[in-house]
Amino acid sequence: MAISLSVVLLLAIILVVMMRGGNIKAGPAIVAVLFGFFLASTGMAPSIQRFLDSIAQTINSINF
Repeated sequence: MAISLSVVLLLAIILVVMMRGGNIKAGPAIVAVLFGFFLASTGMAPSIQRFLDSIAQTINSINF
């Protein structure tokens, strides 16, 4: 839960920065948010969550 909340917060910050910087307009940003919202309610959501969890575990296991 903590990882998904962190990812949501990070993506929200990136989206705001891109909108303020002019890299993405408000219309496409809203479409991207809605796409993510509706994608989360599909059958693909558990697979995507497992994929993101495995990436987070891989990054966490890297020793610098």
